[in-house]
Formats: sequence, C-alpha cells, structure tokens
Amino acid sequence: MTSVAQPAPRRLDAFAVASEPGNERLAITRVAASATSAGLSAQRLERLKTAVAEATMNAIEHGNKNHPEIPVDVEIIQSGDEFTVAISDQGGQPAEQAAEAEAPDLAKKLDGLQSPRGWGLFLIRKMVDAMEITTDGQRHTVWLTMRTGAPEGAEHDEQV
Repeated sequence: MTSVAQPAPRRLDAFAVASEPGNERLAITRVAASATSAGLSAQRLERLKTAVAEATMNAIEHGNKNHPEIPVDVEIIQSGDEFTVAISDQGGQPAEQAAEAEAPDLAKKLDGLQSPRGWGLFLIRKMVDAMEITTDGQRHTVWLTMRTGAPEGAEHDEQV
C-alpha cells in the first residue's frame, strides 16, 4: 500500500497579547497577515477573523478574567492545506464543559429563559471548518482550522 507523505506542520507565527478588552484586534491583524500569505481566500479570511476575535475575547474575559498580566497565547500553524490558529488562556475549564454548553436559542433568549450571552462558541463553530477545545492543566486552548484549498463560497461541514 502506498501512502501520500503529508507535509510537516510549519509554525507561521506565535505571539501573546495582554488580557485586556480590545486586544482581540491585535490577534486578528497578525492572523490575517499569515492567512493571506498562506492562500486563504478573502471570504474565508473574514470568517476566520470573526472566529479569532470571538475566541480571543473569550480567552481574555472568561479564561484569564481580564487580568492583563496573564497573556493569551496565539500560535498559527500550516500543515498542507490546513491553516490552524491555536488560542490559549490559563482558565483551565475542562473541555467537556465548554463543548457541552447549551446551544443558544433566540426565542429562549428573548423570553428571558436563557442568558443573552453565550453566542461565542456557537458562532465560532459556524465560521471555521473545524474547532477543537483542549485543556492541559490550567492551559485551555481553542484550535480553529480553515482549509486553504476549499472553494470560494463552499459551506463547511459541521465537525464539532
């Protein structure tokens, strides 16, 4: 049996931002520069930017509790046609809890039966090709993956 060699993952960038509201814009700028050079289309880049903003805001607010001295780490990796952004905080929430959060229901929110908040992970899942959440001790990471070879306008599969 013949197997096709997969290219080794390549780190395109790694950086940290202080856990202060608004710093998601710094993350978006750096990720966008790498994504553009990696061949991500304009439409898919906008979706990724939205997902990066949401994940970074969650890391700042929920993970690191807006403590500016605790950084949000961002790593950008490309492996073949997969462009992955890893956003890590020190919140340590077990991955199962985040993955099992109740899906937002607009009618329930309008009726006051659900908090008006809670759209972040739902929105992120809809913006990227794949999302994974991992926890290693206190380090909580959201992995966002976009495929650079996906055709323009293609709907992504919901894989989470």
